[in-house]
Amino acid sequence: MEPLAATRCPDCGEAVFADDDFCEACGRSLHGAAPATLPPPGPPPPAAPPSTPGVRVCAECGGTAISDDGYCEQCGVLQPSGREHVEVETPEAVGVSDRGLRHSRNEDAMAVASVGGNVIAVVCDGVSSAPRPEDASQVAAETGAAMLTAQLSSGADPASATRAALARAAKAVAALADSPHDAPACTYVSAVVGDGEVTIGWTGDSRAYWISGGNGARPSTALTVDDSWAARMVALGVMTSAEAHADRRAHTVTSWLGADADEIALRAETFRPDGPGMIVVCSDGLWNYLPEAAEMAEAVHTAAARRPQGPPLEIARSLVRTALDAGGHDNVTVVLIPFPTNVPPAGEARS
Repeated sequence: MEPLAATRCPDCGEAVFADDDFCEACGRSLHGAAPATLPPPGPPPPAAPPSTPGVRVCAECGGTAISDDGYCEQCGVLQPSGREHVEVETPEAVGVSDRGLRHSRNEDAMAVASVGGNVIAVVCDGVSSAPRPEDASQVAAETGAAMLTAQLSSGADPASATRAALARAAKAVAALADSPHDAPACTYVSAVVGDGEVTIGWTGDSRAYWISGGNGARPSTALTVDDSWAARMVALGVMTSAEAHADRRAHTVTSWLGADADEIALRAETFRPDGPGMIVVCSDGLWNYLPEAAEMAEAVHTAAARRPQGPPLEIARSLVRTALDAGGHDNVTVVLIPFPTNVPPAGEARS
């Protein structure tokens, strides 16, 4: 569908879709926006006054009336948060998180760490229908990774550490609620990779995949099962997978982290790859376009083949570009962990 030529952003004049909530070019809220009128030729407006310490200044107009949800009350532009596009690269893992093309902010979050011969990754996706979803995902990712690190450092096994981290993340997100009717929420998936095993914990519909590198490794497969309406319909035998995922209710999550959530299952599933490959941990902004393990594997292998000597970060970037090129209708986050890991066993120094 092409943008309607007569519908333009009132701030920057960029063509927008009739059902857009925000201008993709400048972030302006389009609710109640009047048709664009471009300013007459002339000198540029005067520079914004110097900022005052502790006072947020609009990046567009220099105004200081910034709402709690990040919009300038003077010109309506959503302010940058620093999370629009985030990349992380360590010797053990890489990750990329992007706002996508249709959302006004990035409500995903990720965290990566290594401890005691293990690599840790957590990816969380804020539930957009809940308040402050970006806060929920950030708190869950940071809390989950910190708890995994603490548990593994104290000698806990990966499965016990995974369950403890999921429980602590759930508690931290629940604590964000101002009331039962104002409860931030998010999904959660974690991976602990080390000692020949992969341990996954999750709630919601963020996913983990094993991507086989061949040479005796087990075939590529999804390591999680969605807590979603579509997955429930398929499990009940009411619909086929194709029918369920074509329904508008498909991505309604049935389990999440938040004060209004039911008690969550503290799952910790262990997988032994038996050969080389890669762990993919991602939000639904990526797997929506590559839902089957074979499709995800093809995308990973294709990206790797383009630059066989390139760093894993290039593969992560390629996966995000795949989602953006396919429409980018949601935030997109992916963390990749090569297997076997590049982290030394516990007690050994890196050479």
